[in-house]
Amino acid sequence: MTITINKRAIECLENNDYKQALLLFEEAVSQSRDVQSLTNLSWIYAYEENNYEAALPLLMEVVGFQPPSHLPYNLLGEVFIHLERWQEASDALLRAIAIHPTGEAYNNLGVAKYQLGALAQASKYYLKCARLSDYSLYSHIKCLIELGRTDEAQMKLGTFSENDDEFVGSVAVAELYMELRRYEQAVEWFEKEWSMYYKSPDWVKRFVFCLVQTNRIARANEIANECIKQNQEERDEAELNGYGEDWTEREKEEYLSRLLHERQEFERMVEDVLSGHMPAMKFATSIRTGCYLFGCNRHNNPEYHER
Repeated sequence: MTITINKRAIECLENNDYKQALLLFEEAVSQSRDVQSLTNLSWIYAYEENNYEAALPLLMEVVGFQPPSHLPYNLLGEVFIHLERWQEASDALLRAIAIHPTGEAYNNLGVAKYQLGALAQASKYYLKCARLSDYSLYSHIKCLIELGRTDEAQMKLGTFSENDDEFVGSVAVAELYMELRRYEQAVEWFEKEWSMYYKSPDWVKRFVFCLVQTNRIARANEIANECIKQNQEERDEAELNGYGEDWTEREKEEYLSRLLHERQEFERMVEDVLSGHMPAMKFATSIRTGCYLFGCNRHNNPEYHER
């Protein structure tokens, strides 16, 4: 009976009827608290409701059954990462990999290990799932740089190409070259898609820093002035055409305040860099996720059957 309910719930998901899918997954759990029903309900809590606290006790109940499937352990690892419980995430993902290795589990184990400060292990796991020019390879190289393995990092960074399907982006590549103090290469990559990226002060300041390091002061000033102009255009656009009917007064104030703060940063950016300030790179780990629903034909996940 719960298998039939599960199929109906997944059909609802595929038809974007999330509310009905949730009701059906909850009904399946009310009929039988088993590995499949609990895992699937926890998945919708986590990835349709963003309610990781609700998903966690269900998954803990699942692993108490010691299921021989990697799906609930993969999901549990991701939930622990969202909750920033790094060691528990690592333990769950190691169990998932022992059952059935996947790219998602290797990447997310890299995330957990990085957050735990185990850089060598993080680097290893990122590499196991890395694809051409993607974020896992980018994260692997970031670990190499922090480990002092700069020659290896530079060699691998040199393989990145905008033509690869999962290319991480020109700014990301530029920032790793900046970390390696290869400022000429950093400038080259920053310039590649300058006109295509939104100009936020954090990464623009790193671009300006690399320009100053390569004695391109005129270009640094040109970049800063272009950003000030864009900032003013955004403010003019908002005042001319309005903010949208659903904007509150507080949201309008916050938006204008952000624009003002960013303008001030752009105005003093070159001066700050010339005075010796080196802007730090902001590296963020990134979860790679998948479908962990038992009985999802689209992703070739079979129904769970007790052994």
